[in-house]
Amino acid sequence: MQKSAPDDDLRRVVRFVTFLNLGYFGVEFAVARAIGSVSLFADSIDFLEDASVNFLILAALGWSARNRARLGMSLAGILLAPGLATLWTGWEKFHTPAPPEPVALSLAGLGALAINLSCAAMLARYRRHSGSLMRAAFLSARNDALANIAIIATGLVTAFLWPTAWPDLIVGLGIAVMNADAAREVWNAALNEHKEAPT
Repeated sequence: MQKSAPDDDLRRVVRFVTFLNLGYFGVEFAVARAIGSVSLFADSIDFLEDASVNFLILAALGWSARNRARLGMSLAGILLAPGLATLWTGWEKFHTPAPPEPVALSLAGLGALAINLSCAAMLARYRRHSGSLMRAAFLSARNDALANIAIIATGLVTAFLWPTAWPDLIVGLGIAVMNADAAREVWNAALNEHKEAPT
Protein backbone atom coordinates (compact mmCIF):
# COMPACT_ATOMS: atom_id res chain seq x y z
CA MET A 1 0.00 0.00 0.00
CA GLN A 2 1.34 3.43 -0.93
CA LYS A 3 2.19 5.73 1.97
CA SER A 4 0.32 9.01 2.21
CA ALA A 5 2.08 12.35 1.74
CA PRO A 6 1.64 13.31 5.44
CA ASP A 7 3.33 10.03 6.45
CA ASP A 8 6.18 10.69 4.04
CA ASP A 9 6.56 14.21 5.44
CA LEU A 10 6.59 12.85 8.99
CA ARG A 11 9.28 10.31 8.14
CA ARG A 12 11.45 13.01 6.59
CA VAL A 13 11.08 15.22 9.66
CA VAL A 14 11.86 12.41 12.11
CA ARG A 15 14.87 11.31 10.04
CA PHE A 16 16.25 14.86 9.94
CA VAL A 17 15.69 15.34 13.68
CA THR A 18 17.51 12.04 14.33
CA PHE A 19 20.60 13.19 12.44
CA LEU A 20 20.59 16.62 14.09
CA ASN A 21 20.49 15.05 17.55
CA LEU A 22 23.20 12.53 16.76
CA GLY A 23 25.49 15.19 15.31
CA TYR A 24 25.19 17.58 18.24
CA PHE A 25 25.64 14.74 20.72
CA GLY A 26 29.22 14.40 19.43
CA VAL A 27 29.85 18.14 19.72
CA GLU A 28 28.41 18.54 23.21
CA PHE A 29 29.94 15.36 24.61
CA ALA A 30 33.42 16.46 23.48
CA VAL A 31 33.00 19.91 25.05
CA ALA A 32 31.54 18.45 28.27
CA ARG A 33 34.52 16.11 28.71
CA ALA A 34 36.99 18.87 27.88
CA ILE A 35 35.64 21.38 30.44
CA GLY A 36 34.31 18.93 33.06
CA SER A 37 30.66 19.99 32.98
CA VAL A 38 27.94 17.84 34.57
CA SER A 39 25.06 19.76 33.00
CA LEU A 40 26.60 19.65 29.53
CA PHE A 41 27.39 15.95 29.92
CA ALA A 42 23.76 15.31 30.91
CA ASP A 43 22.54 17.26 27.90
CA SER A 44 24.90 15.47 25.50
CA ILE A 45 23.65 12.07 26.68
CA ASP A 46 20.15 13.45 26.25
CA PHE A 47 20.96 14.23 22.59
CA LEU A 48 22.02 10.61 22.13
CA GLU A 49 18.81 9.46 23.81
CA ASP A 50 16.77 11.74 21.52
CA ALA A 51 18.50 10.31 18.45
CA SER A 52 17.68 6.79 19.67
CA VAL A 53 14.04 7.68 20.41
CA ASN A 54 13.56 9.23 16.97
CA PHE A 55 15.25 6.28 15.26
CA LEU A 56 12.87 3.89 17.01
CA ILE A 57 9.91 6.09 16.10
CA LEU A 58 11.00 6.04 12.46
CA ALA A 59 11.10 2.24 12.54
CA ALA A 60 7.70 1.92 14.27
CA LEU A 61 5.53 4.41 12.35
CA GLY A 62 3.82 1.65 10.39
CA TRP A 63 3.13 -0.60 13.38
CA SER A 64 -0.26 -1.33 14.94
CA ALA A 65 -1.58 0.89 17.75
CA ARG A 66 -0.91 -1.83 20.34
CA ASN A 67 2.70 -2.35 19.24
CA ARG A 68 3.31 1.40 19.12
CA ALA A 69 1.97 1.64 22.67
CA ARG A 70 4.36 -1.12 23.79
CA LEU A 71 7.27 0.73 22.22
CA GLY A 72 6.07 3.94 23.91
CA MET A 73 6.38 2.22 27.29
CA SER A 74 9.92 1.16 26.37
CA LEU A 75 10.76 4.72 25.35
CA ALA A 76 9.74 5.88 28.81
CA GLY A 77 12.59 3.77 30.15
CA ILE A 78 15.00 5.25 27.58
CA LEU A 79 14.04 8.74 28.74
CA LEU A 80 15.35 7.84 32.21
CA ALA A 81 18.83 6.89 30.98
CA PRO A 82 20.26 10.46 30.80
CA GLY A 83 19.12 11.09 34.37
CA LEU A 84 20.95 8.03 35.66
CA ALA A 85 24.10 9.01 33.76
CA THR A 86 23.85 12.51 35.21
CA LEU A 87 23.56 11.22 38.77
CA TRP A 88 26.74 9.19 38.32
CA THR A 89 28.64 12.11 36.76
CA GLY A 90 27.33 14.47 39.45
CA TRP A 91 28.54 12.10 42.17
CA GLU A 92 32.03 12.12 40.65
CA LYS A 93 31.97 15.91 40.31
CA PHE A 94 30.89 16.28 43.94
CA HIS A 95 34.21 14.74 44.98
CA THR A 96 36.28 16.94 42.62
CA PRO A 97 34.28 20.21 42.58
CA ALA A 98 36.09 22.28 39.94
CA PRO A 99 33.85 24.69 38.00
CA PRO A 100 33.58 24.20 34.22
CA GLU A 101 34.92 26.82 31.82
CA PRO A 102 31.94 29.22 31.65
CA VAL A 103 32.34 30.65 28.13
CA ALA A 104 32.59 27.23 26.48
CA LEU A 105 29.66 26.06 28.63
CA SER A 106 27.39 28.90 27.53
CA LEU A 107 28.39 28.68 23.86
CA ALA A 108 27.78 24.94 23.76
CA GLY A 109 24.42 25.50 25.48
CA LEU A 110 23.54 28.17 22.92
CA GLY A 111 24.29 25.81 20.03
CA ALA A 112 22.22 23.09 21.69
CA LEU A 113 19.33 25.52 22.17
CA ALA A 114 19.33 26.35 18.45
CA ILE A 115 19.25 22.64 17.56
CA ASN A 116 16.49 21.79 20.04
CA LEU A 117 14.26 24.74 19.14
CA SER A 118 14.54 23.70 15.49
CA CYS A 119 13.65 20.09 16.35
CA ALA A 120 10.74 21.13 18.59
CA ALA A 121 9.36 23.41 15.86
CA MET A 122 9.55 20.62 13.27
CA LEU A 123 7.96 18.05 15.59
CA ALA A 124 5.22 20.30 17.05
CA ARG A 125 2.77 19.76 14.17
CA TYR A 126 3.11 15.98 14.53
CA ARG A 127 3.05 15.67 18.33
CA ARG A 128 -0.43 14.07 18.32
CA HIS A 129 0.42 11.70 15.46
CA SER A 130 1.15 8.04 16.37
CA GLY A 131 0.27 8.59 20.03
CA SER A 132 2.96 8.29 22.65
CA LEU A 133 5.77 7.88 20.11
CA MET A 134 5.60 11.40 18.72
CA ARG A 135 4.73 12.71 22.17
CA ALA A 136 8.03 11.27 23.40
CA ALA A 137 9.96 12.97 20.59
CA PHE A 138 8.24 16.34 21.09
CA LEU A 139 8.65 16.27 24.89
CA SER A 140 12.33 15.41 24.52
CA ALA A 141 12.98 18.36 22.20
CA ARG A 142 10.91 20.75 24.35
CA ASN A 143 12.58 19.70 27.60
CA ASP A 144 16.01 19.92 26.03
CA ALA A 145 15.37 23.51 24.94
CA LEU A 146 14.46 24.42 28.53
CA ALA A 147 17.58 22.64 29.78
CA ASN A 148 19.74 24.54 27.29
CA ILE A 149 18.49 27.88 28.60
CA ALA A 150 19.48 26.74 32.09
CA ILE A 151 22.93 25.68 30.82
CA ILE A 152 23.53 29.08 29.22
CA ALA A 153 22.50 30.74 32.51
CA THR A 154 24.83 28.40 34.39
CA GLY A 155 27.78 29.60 32.35
CA LEU A 156 26.89 33.23 33.06
CA VAL A 157 26.36 32.61 36.77
CA THR A 158 29.65 30.71 37.00
CA ALA A 159 31.51 33.49 35.19
CA PHE A 160 30.09 36.48 37.05
CA LEU A 161 28.36 35.51 40.31
CA TRP A 162 29.29 32.12 41.73
CA PRO A 163 32.55 30.65 40.33
CA THR A 164 32.10 27.16 41.78
CA ALA A 165 30.93 23.76 40.55
CA TRP A 166 27.53 24.13 42.27
CA PRO A 167 25.56 25.93 39.51
CA ASP A 168 26.61 23.24 37.04
CA LEU A 169 25.73 20.44 39.48
CA ILE A 170 22.33 21.94 40.30
CA VAL A 171 21.37 22.34 36.64
CA GLY A 172 22.62 18.85 35.82
CA LEU A 173 20.42 17.35 38.53
CA GLY A 174 17.50 19.51 37.36
CA ILE A 175 17.85 18.03 33.86
CA ALA A 176 17.70 14.56 35.40
CA VAL A 177 14.45 15.42 37.21
CA MET A 178 12.93 16.92 34.05
CA ASN A 179 13.71 13.76 32.07
CA ALA A 180 12.15 11.62 34.79
CA ASP A 181 8.93 13.66 34.54
CA ALA A 182 8.90 13.34 30.74
CA ALA A 183 9.33 9.57 31.13
CA ARG A 184 6.31 9.51 33.46
CA GLU A 185 4.16 11.41 30.92
CA VAL A 186 5.16 9.11 28.07
CA TRP A 187 4.58 5.98 30.19
CA ASN A 188 1.07 7.13 31.17
CA ALA A 189 0.16 8.01 27.57
CA ALA A 190 1.47 4.67 26.27
CA LEU A 191 -0.31 2.73 29.01
CA ASN A 192 -3.64 4.38 28.13
CA GLU A 193 -3.08 3.65 24.43
CA HIS A 194 -2.31 0.02 25.20
CA LYS A 195 -5.55 -0.33 27.16
CA GLU A 196 -7.61 1.31 24.42
CA ALA A 197 -5.96 -0.46 21.46
CA PRO A 198 -7.99 -3.22 19.79
CA THR A 199 -6.79 -6.72 20.64
